[in-house]
Parts: sequence; structure tokens; C-alpha cells
Amino acid sequence: MTTKSAAAAARATVYGYPRQGPNRELKKAIEGYWKGRVTADALRATAADLRRTSRQQLTDAGVHEVPTGDFSYYDHVLDTSVMVGAVPARHRDAVAADALDGYFAMARGTQDVAPLEMTKWFDTNYHYLVPELGSDTVFAADSTKQVDEFTEALAPGLSARPVLLGPVTYLLLAKPAPGVAADFDPLTLLDRLLPVYAEVLADLRAAGAAWVQLDEPALVQDRSPAELNAAARAYRGLGALTDRPKLLVASYFDRLGDALPVLAKAPVEGLALDFTEAAAANLDDLAAVGGLPGKRLVAGVVNGRNIWVNDLSRSLATLGTLLGLADRVDVSASCSLLHVPLDAAAEHDIDPQILRWLAFARQKTAETVTLAKGLAQGTNAIAGELAANRADLASRAASPITHDPAVRSRAAAVTGADARRSQPYAERTAAQRTHLGLPLLPTTTIGSFPQTAELRTARADLRAGRIDTVGYEQRIEAEIREVISFQEKTGLDVLVHGEPERNDMVQYFAEQLTGYLATQHGWVQSYGTRYVRPPILAGDISRTAPMTVRWTAYAQSLTGLPVKGMLTGPVTMLAWSFVRDDQPLGDTARQVALALRDEVGDLEAAGTSVIQVDEPALRETLPLRAAGRAAYLDRATEAFRLTTSGVRPDTQIHTHMCYAEFGDIVQAIDDLDADVISLEAARSHMQVARELAAHGYPREAGPGVYDIHSPRVPGAEEAAALLRTGLEAIPAERLWVNPDCGLKTRGWPETRASLENLVAAARTVRLEIAGS
Repeated sequence: MTTKSAAAAARATVYGYPRQGPNRELKKAIEGYWKGRVTADALRATAADLRRTSRQQLTDAGVHEVPTGDFSYYDHVLDTSVMVGAVPARHRDAVAADALDGYFAMARGTQDVAPLEMTKWFDTNYHYLVPELGSDTVFAADSTKQVDEFTEALAPGLSARPVLLGPVTYLLLAKPAPGVAADFDPLTLLDRLLPVYAEVLADLRAAGAAWVQLDEPALVQDRSPAELNAAARAYRGLGALTDRPKLLVASYFDRLGDALPVLAKAPVEGLALDFTEAAAANLDDLAAVGGLPGKRLVAGVVNGRNIWVNDLSRSLATLGTLLGLADRVDVSASCSLLHVPLDAAAEHDIDPQILRWLAFARQKTAETVTLAKGLAQGTNAIAGELAANRADLASRAASPITHDPAVRSRAAAVTGADARRSQPYAERTAAQRTHLGLPLLPTTTIGSFPQTAELRTARADLRAGRIDTVGYEQRIEAEIREVISFQEKTGLDVLVHGEPERNDMVQYFAEQLTGYLATQHGWVQSYGTRYVRPPILAGDISRTAPMTVRWTAYAQSLTGLPVKGMLTGPVTMLAWSFVRDDQPLGDTARQVALALRDEVGDLEAAGTSVIQVDEPALRETLPLRAAGRAAYLDRATEAFRLTTSGVRPDTQIHTHMCYAEFGDIVQAIDDLDADVISLEAARSHMQVARELAAHGYPREAGPGVYDIHSPRVPGAEEAAALLRTGLEAIPAERLWVNPDCGLKTRGWPETRASLENLVAAARTVRLEIAGS
């Protein structure tokens, strides 16, 4: 095909779309089902309606080929486990009795059965359920969901493309099942898994699928020769099938690198590459392998992970370069639009001049369609869109909110000494132990307590003017009194105020810092039915007044026990926001760190002796390839130390991380120079404690003994058993006892019972240590 005919054939598509609906209808229906207020049939009807609406929106926007199978009740990796029959033994009876309830049991657990482990999806804030596999795993195809959702799209006559998680990525994301040797490699199951994929592909072809997309994002990471050989074998095998649709193998989030020639040579009909995160590298690599003659290339030129308007002229230039490198070039977002909110037009509280800079899923879909039209018909066909886009980009570049000289001068004046504590840890810890007087195995929580309906109603009433500030603050004070009283009665050693005033651990601070924008409807799925509204980091950052001191000081006035001050760290403030793309991330991180440093200083001045600066996103935003990691970790750890290093030696600095793979950043955790770190560990059976020990981590640590992302209440002996496992790696004088994460998503009854059991477990193990 000539370059001209390749351009004329260009079409628009996307890899996936937000699942929740404009008002989080899916969340409400699922949680209603869990509580018995919504029937299974009603839940399925809501889901079907959401899928139908999304497909119609995409079609009306001009998308030529809509995705199917990207919808999920909880997680698409869990859906893949169901598709290939990889149901853990402990869940099989539940799945056999009721497929829907069994599915949710795998996701959330029950009182009797633990859920699958949960961790971050590559370098995003989306969480997936980790497949559990072993040498005795028997795969079996179940294509019901995939075929049903595809045929739904065919019914009104749409052109649709089923999307599946690819077999190589699925196995690379998996872990050995409980009881399986830790060194078991799930990738050894590839030859056993491929026939199952072959069966699913045949079922989709029989249903009418012309193309199927197989997502292989794991191949953008550094991969060994054996892993690349496995990918080659997988796609030689799948490509050789005769009873299958055409195959589009999709990669995103980074450069495909060494996997590109492997897939380019494979007998598949198309590849999808990310031309936003690694545009130059993927372009160079594609040219180096001689392009994709005879194949379809889906070019991800619209950023699917951030919310800024696309530079249409730049993207068209990239697409023009690609025309000579493939038989057909289609236009897409760089990854599933799952990672951005649904519709910027719903944001009525954002200045219209600033709203021009933003593109959520519906706007990104329109950009994709515009680019496909411009590629196929020429720039004259989209002259109006190009002119408006240039004006939007110029408006943002010239805006005064993007440049504050005072903020930039302060950041430029930072020195290395500003990011170092005044005394080494060995001296600080002695001062802290004397000052705080804590027992062996001190108990605490991570920060938040249940966010009740009454609290959410109070915030809504304040926004709507139904109550005044005085009435709202009285409600918050009453909640803090209840939280402090409960913790004292339960026997916790280091208390928290419970964060009743906070809507979200990032948004709460963003709303009080200059340079941030908050949305009203910008919901993005974090895991399951948990949705967050990431704020938008639009300009230079500064703090105009204390943000947390009032409530922390009030809580401390109610008790003689230490109350932790609770802040979200600079790395997480960036990771869980939509960051600006017009300056280096390191510059933005330093600005946020300096604003938080002021807050830390004010907390200490108000009498707070323990200050926790949470960094759950430190591992999450680690670059996917090793080449970029050292610079990122240097920047990230400096930002944390800049936030925390201005305090006295006897002020104890805590940090917290959760739901990620920590083994490859233990040195960075050490480099934070925090006095205490708490980490998620319950679902992974204290793996992180062993990783800290192997590193020789010298400070105090609290690997979690209570999985807060499950509704089940762990018994005191269960928590004690995890605590004993932790003691095998971390000595008692440096071990803390705490949940995995904050408690805002849990209800009060389970919170009370679980924390009472946690304290009982700590007392039991203290007595065992004393007796030994």
C-alpha cells in the first residue's frame, strides 16, 4: 500500500473506556449488591446499560472500531483469570455455587477465605488482582464474558474489536500460589495456556470478530532473552492458528524496545505502539526494524494517562512519519482511557479559560477522531480544529498561574543541606524513644478512620450552604473525639485524629495549595469500586496557610498519648494528580516538597512529636525500564527528605507505602531516612519484611497485619501469626504493629473488631517475647 493510500485508510479507535458511568453508577450498583439492596439481575442490567452508553458515545464521536471486553465489575486481570480458569482452590466452591459471588470473593475475600493479592498496574494508580499459579494449575477456557460483550456490540451493527490481556503479560504478572515454591516461574506455563487462548480466539471468530486485540504491556519493560523467546513462541503459535480473527498486539506506557523486532516478525496482522510516553524511541525502533510492511499499525498519539489537550499539529507530524512504515496506520489514544475521567464538559466550577486546556476521555476521543480525519483527508479538513487547538495551547503557555517567580526563586535556592536531618538515625532514635516512651511492638494505624455517610453528608451540606462553617467544624470535632476515645479504650499506643475532614489524601491538600485545580466529577478507578478524583497540577505550587495543624492539635488536646500529624508526601501528590507536562517533574516535586516542609514545621511547632508523610506511590511511579530509575529515585527521595528534614532529632518521622512490589526499591526506602515505615504486607504474607531484612534495613518498620481492602475481620491469632512472621525478619525493638493501609473504606463494626484483635495480638506477642 502506498503512503497516500495508507493515509486515506486511517481510522480512529481506542483501547478501552472508563467503566463507571457519569455518576459512578457501576460503583453504586455493585456496592448495593454487596449490601443486598440490588439484585444480581439489576446489577447486570446496570452494567449492560453502561456498556451500551459507552459504545454509543464512541460511535457518535466517530470512532470506527469500538473496544469490547474492557468493561469489568472489578478488574480486567481478574476477568482474565476467570477466562482461563485460573481460580484458586480456596475459591472454587464459591465460584461453582455462584459465579458472581465467587468472582467478588476472589476480589475481596470473605470472612473465611482470603482474596487474591492486589498490586499496582505497571506505573499507574490502578490496582489489579494478582493471578496465583503453580505447576499443578489446570487452565480451562471460559469465553462467556468476552463473547457476550462482543455480540452486544454487534447487535446494533457496530464495528467492534474484543480486547484481551495477552498471555505473556498475564503470566508475567502472576505469582506462585500459596504453598508453591517461591522460585516457581509462572511463565513456564505458557505452552499450557496458549491452547486456552486459541479456544477463546476461535469462539470470538465464530461470534463474528474480525480483529482481536491482545494487550502485552509487560513487554515494554526490560525483559530477559528467555522472556522475549517466550513472547516469540507465543505469537508464532497464536499466529499459526487457522481458526482465529486477525491479531492486534498492543503495547503501551513505554518503549517496546527489544520486543519490537520479536513482534514485528511474528505472524500477527497488527501492532499498537505508544507514541506519547516514548514517541522518539518507538519511532526510531520502528524505522530500525524496517517498519511493519503488510501490517496494521495503531498509533497511540493522544495521551491516555494525562488530561492536557493534545498538540494536534505535533501529533499529525508523528502520524505523517509513520505512514511510510506500515501498510495501514490507525489513530488511537496511547492506552485505555480507563486512566482519565469521563468528560471535562461536566466541570462547571473550573474557569472556562482553563477548561480549554483539559481533555478527559470524551475529549480525547474527539481528538483521536480529528487526527484520523486530518490524516485521511488532509489538514484542510480540520483547519478549524487546528486553529482552536493552537489558541488553547497558547492560552495555557501565557497564563500567569503557570509561573510564580517567588516559588521558582525559593526552589532554585535549595541546597543539599536542606534535605538532610541534623543527626544520624542512631542518635535520633535514642532521643525519640526517650521522648515518646513507647512499649515494645508499638501499635498504631495508618491514618484514616471510616468515612461514614454522615461525614460525607456534612461535607456536602457545607458545600451546598445547608450548614455553616461553625456547624461543620463542630461535627468534625465530635468525630475526632469519638476516634480518639476509641483508640484510647482499645489500647493503641500512637493515635491519629482519623482524618474526618478529608475527602481524599491528595485532593484535600491540593485544594489548599496554589497551582492545583480540583474537579467535581473527575472520577478515575483506583481499584474495584474505589474511585478517586485526581487533582490537576496546573501551575507553580505554594502553601498560603497551615492545612492540618488545627485538627491535629485539637486531637492532641484530648489525650496524653502521641497523635500523629498526617501528610501526603510530594511524590504521591504528583503521582495521584494529573501533572503538568510543561516543565520537568523534578521541578514540580521540589515545589510541592517545599510547601509540605512548611506544614511539617508548623505541626512540630504546635507540639506534634510524630509526623507521618505518606508515600504509597514511590514504587508505583518507578520507571518501567531500568535506565530511568536512578534519576527518578534520586529526585523522589530528595523531595521526601526536603519535606521532612527540618525537624528536631526527637521528632519522629514516619512514612507509609502500600500495594506495590517493594523489593526493587528497598535502597530508596532506606534513602528516605524516615525513622519508621509502615507497609502493606498481609496479603503477601510479610514478603516485604523479608525484603527489608535481606537489605539490612536499619530503621523501624511496621509491615501490616490487617488487610484493610477486604471486609473480613482477621482474628487475634491470625494477626499474631503474621506478627511472628515479621519478627523472623525484623527485631522486636524495631517492629511496629499496624494495618496495611488507612481505614476510610471500612465500616465501624469491622474496624473496631479488627483493631481490637490487632492490639490483642501485639499484647500476646509481647508476653511471648518477655517469657522467652
